[in-house]
Amino acid sequence: MDKRKVNTALDWLRTAKDKLHEFAYGDEQKERPRVGLALAGGFARGIAHIGVIRVLQQAGIPIDCVAGTSVGALIGAAYCAGVSCDDMQASGLNTNFTDFGRWTPSWLGLATNQRLEKYLARMTPVKTFEELKTPLAISTSDINEGVTVYYTSGPIMPPLRASCAYPALFVPIQYDGRTLVDGFLTAPVPVEGAALLGADVVIAVYLEAGSAGTPRTAVEVISRSFNIIQKHADIAWRQQADVIIEPEVHAFAWDDFSKTPELVKAGEEATMRALPEIQALVSGTEKDSAA
Repeated sequence: MDKRKVNTALDWLRTAKDKLHEFAYGDEQKERPRVGLALAGGFARGIAHIGVIRVLQQAGIPIDCVAGTSVGALIGAAYCAGVSCDDMQASGLNTNFTDFGRWTPSWLGLATNQRLEKYLARMTPVKTFEELKTPLAISTSDINEGVTVYYTSGPIMPPLRASCAYPALFVPIQYDGRTLVDGFLTAPVPVEGAALLGADVVIAVYLEAGSAGTPRTAVEVISRSFNIIQKHADIAWRQQADVIIEPEVHAFAWDDFSKTPELVKAGEEATMRALPEIQALVSGTEKDSAA
């Protein structure tokens, strides 16, 4: 047989085999698990999320989707829009309460977080979920129905403001026919949100608040009260998460934005400790060894 014809036939067989493999198993992107990041709330303590993301990026761990609650939603929105960790850290260091909150005491809250819109706009011009580079789910709590409501499409700011509307501190947000407040009430760590976006492996980041000393302000009294409730109701999300990263942020106050470098470092150190487990899950070796 003509050698050229044999080579042509072999090339055709290889092409057919490759196409059959692609049809049966999908492309390489689908051969690894889809990784989701679930970021908790915590006011200034949420700056630790930047350190978590930085270490994951440096280690080559893919982040296919993000779900965020409160400040976790803010960090998530910035990351998904393509803002670098360095730029997020610089913004955190120059942040204070008046950048996102304005005292306007009323029957529904002590302040409004409308300034959050300009705060995010300084980092990115992105205004809708559809413009994001990475899929994002923002968790909010419907205070009338007592349920979590996730937003993944449409304008970003209404859900983001709602997710950051800490009860009694910020006025609730009226949106989508609902009265919405901080997502931490019903989804302290939005693991379900990452799963809704199709994550096979969910990395949860939890920021436990400290409680040393006597509260200094009404805000701290409110915050500690909710933290006590959360400590007794965090079983569900812990069972759903594949990996849990818990940066050591107990010593930081809710408004310790000036401690940004230390908070970022806490996130980095906690992620480095969890990195072997994460790498095993992403590579599939943990599943293989369990089998």
